[in-house]
Amino acid sequence: MRIAVIALIVLAGMFNLGLGISFLYDPGGMGLQFGVSPNGPLGFAVLRADFVAFFLVAGFCMVRGAWRRNGDMLLVPAALFAIAFCGRAISAVVTGTQAGFFEPMVFEAVQFLLLVIGWRVVPHHKIEELTS
Repeated sequence: MRIAVIALIVLAGMFNLGLGISFLYDPGGMGLQFGVSPNGPLGFAVLRADFVAFFLVAGFCMVRGAWRRNGDMLLVPAALFAIAFCGRAISAVVTGTQAGFFEPMVFEAVQFLLLVIGWRVVPHHKIEELTS
């Protein structure tokens, strides 16, 4: 089971890396797929900065944490996806939903669960090991 979970985390991490790179070179097109449209140079900068950072950090931590068998590193993307999910849930309550609203929430929830499972089955590195 551990190998399957690690493989799924690496694949999901590579997918997130791809999303991050896509936002870097085509922020307008990717933003439209995410329901966001840039408003001038500042809008393009926000898409390139925030979305690229989110997906590249998540993807990098997923791939590196799974590949190097460092379960603690999987907590970073787990936190990112949990916060994103909570933000969408708050938005659903405050402003309502529309068609296609819940698909990203499922995507975030599945990745969060996969990462928590990965954190449980992948070894944790002790602080002493990292500092010596």
